Amino acid sequence: MIEQDRTCVITGASRGIGREIALELAEDGYNVVINYHSSEGKAAELVEQIETTTPGAALMVQADVTDPEATERMYDRTNATFGQVDVLINNAGITKDTTFREMEPAEWHAVIDVHLNGMFNSTRAFFKDIQAAEDGRLINISSIVGKQGNFGQANYAAAKSGMFGFTKTLALELAPSGSTANCVAPGFTKTDMLEDVNEELQEQIRQEIPLKRFARVEDIVPLIRFLAGEESGYITGEVIDVNGGIDL
Repeated sequence: MIEQDRTCVITGASRGIGREIALELAEDGYNVVINYHSSEGKAAELVEQIETTTPGAALMVQADVTDPEATERMYDRTNATFGQVDVLINNAGITKDTTFREMEPAEWHAVIDVHLNGMFNSTRAFFKDIQAAEDGRLINISSIVGKQGNFGQANYAAAKSGMFGFTKTLALELAPSGSTANCVAPGFTKTDMLEDVNEELQEQIRQEIPLKRFARVEDIVPLIRFLAGEESGYITGEVIDVNGGIDL
């Protein structure tokens, strides 16, 4: 189904899951805002691909989501180009893995800053639009690590877990307007983040997954597409797992 005049902002959209979300929604005719921090070349390639191969339109906006003023500028550019935003997907994320004993305060704060403060800043910038939209959607991309924890990822686990409470609270505050907020918690997914993990540890993780494989981005994106659309209007405040059964 081709959407008309529906706009989605995706933070951290130049690569990984964010990139595939952008392509999927552009295929449905969305106006897609590609937020990136430093990967300008990848963002530009994605915009060109959307503009030449899909019915959607694209805008790339550089913004560090940890900077409140930068997210406000991102709102201004988006509004000037496409008008009101209907969907915000908080996807930006980083890892700085080490055991808690070895973790430096800077490593803790950097991960918390991108995931939680970045989510706050972006949501704050676009909240009124989501609230006012006929089918407003806030979608936060968390992780199985936020539910289970993971060795060497105390900062990442705390940040991803924090997204759950934020999502449920925003669902309550958006409900009177008919807009929704949901959280998607993927399992271990074949992206460049996972590629940084050594093969032996990857195999250990794989054996703990009932389906015996890592998620593909294609396993996750259709759910996000559904949550972004009109058909998901009676689903809100949920944390939805896509993890191959690892949390059974």
